[in-house]
Amino acid sequence: MNSLLWLIPIALVLGLTALATFVWALRSGQFDDPDGDAERMLSDDDFPLT
Repeated sequence: MNSLLWLIPIALVLGLTALATFVWALRSGQFDDPDGDAERMLSDDDFPLT
């Protein structure tokens, strides 16, 4: 029973950390254009992307 008193807060902290990291990734644009990056990698353009 004493282990639950430690495990529940640790699980909540880890869950909130994961949620905060996900929200940060959404706001910083990590998921804006995942298909475009994959297609640009395969193209033979010599011009740098702006």
